[in-house]
Amino acid sequence: MNPEYPVFQYHPDPFATGLFQMQNEPVTCPCCGRDTSVIYKGPFYSVDEVENLCPDCIASGAAAEKFDGEFQDSESVDEVDDLDKLDELIHRTPGYCGWQQEYWRAHCNDFCAFLGYVGYRELEQMGLVDEVLEDLDGWNKEHIRELTNDGSFQGYLFRCLHCGKHLLHADCD
Repeated sequence: MNPEYPVFQYHPDPFATGLFQMQNEPVTCPCCGRDTSVIYKGPFYSVDEVENLCPDCIASGAAAEKFDGEFQDSESVDEVDDLDKLDELIHRTPGYCGWQQEYWRAHCNDFCAFLGYVGYRELEQMGLVDEVLEDLDGWNKEHIRELTNDGSFQGYLFRCLHCGKHLLHADCD
């Protein structure tokens, strides 16, 4: 991440995941009214159709407050005990784009960092196939072999902020 942009513990590199995009020409953030060259291109659940949010308005929670919105559905997350962590995730963390309903993983009683989109090949290259299989109810290695990055059966990779364990969520079109 560029040091001039906020750091999101649950989404550490929204540029790499494609959720923040640089613009050739600045646009106006609908929340703060300032011109920005970086805009958010991910999900934002609000009654209003809101586009071109700047990173600062996401990090501060101003966008979620102003538009009564969420970046992640609070019902589509693993459980954690601390409601402040849930608040940070849904109101001050860029989401990610999934085929179906995005789902945010948790481990060690905290939400995990979203690392990006993966298929079986990427998991294999990172040496993570066996690790992610430890936590997948009803999945086996044969199912995971069918994951393709940018394909019809997509994987979403997370990492625990505390112990470093990798977890996976997957869905299909």
